[in-house]
Amino acid sequence: MGLDCPTFSKVNIGLKILSQRNDGYHNIYTVFQELDFGDSITIKKADSGCTLTSNVDWVPTDESNICHKAYTALKIKYSELGGVSIYIEKRIPVGTGLGGGSANGAAVLKGLNKIYNLELSVDELEKIGTSIGADVPFFIKGGTQLGEGIGDNLTSLTSHIKGTYLLVLPHISINTAWAYAEIKNKLKSGNILPNFTSFFSGDNSSLEIFENDFERIVIPAYPEIGAIKQKLLELGARFASLSGSGSTVYGIFDEDASAKEAELFFHPAHQTILANPT
Repeated sequence: MGLDCPTFSKVNIGLKILSQRNDGYHNIYTVFQELDFGDSITIKKADSGCTLTSNVDWVPTDESNICHKAYTALKIKYSELGGVSIYIEKRIPVGTGLGGGSANGAAVLKGLNKIYNLELSVDELEKIGTSIGADVPFFIKGGTQLGEGIGDNLTSLTSHIKGTYLLVLPHISINTAWAYAEIKNKLKSGNILPNFTSFFSGDNSSLEIFENDFERIVIPAYPEIGAIKQKLLELGARFASLSGSGSTVYGIFDEDASAKEAELFFHPAHQTILANPT
């Protein structure tokens, strides 16, 4: 019997790109919100090595897969670690800004920690996660967290923005490297940061403080994304935004029924997902 490892998705509620670092990454300021929609991963002990299989043919099954990287990172730390076979049932499309790959990597770290009784703490798992991918540490704990640094400096927030989240996935894949290369010409230094955390401590600030800087370059390049965002607001979302560098646009609805009505408008022209914050 294999171990089922839950793996979810995330949206960014607000995303400020601050500055490019010497390591090529950018410092960011964002709220990550985990959603209850995701892939499913099953891992089993094996004699040696890491074997990957998937229900889709576009998932790499070699060392370039983030799950393989997660295994390798633990193997470096524990040379006596046994092997593993990993089955990835993919539901989250690639290039959509939902963090599907990072969530998979985190699920494998937690799963291996469990089946091999490594007894690594959450902090230790997050630290290993940082070496695999910028969003991996977030998915170790999940929930609602403020992300700073490259997104690996995390602070858990005690509440989340309640509602039904309607995700609209246009048939556009946005290259994150392209988005960061474009944004660097638009970075303003010395901006005063909005205080995202104040919203969660109940000071009644408006959701307007949650801006995603990537919208400034993604919407002009892909007008369809701007049109989806506008339509979500017209259909009653109390907040709508691009997630990460895209291409997913999501709306937060107070009523489940209005989210479902809005979904009917976008579907089947676009892939749509209804999800709730975890």
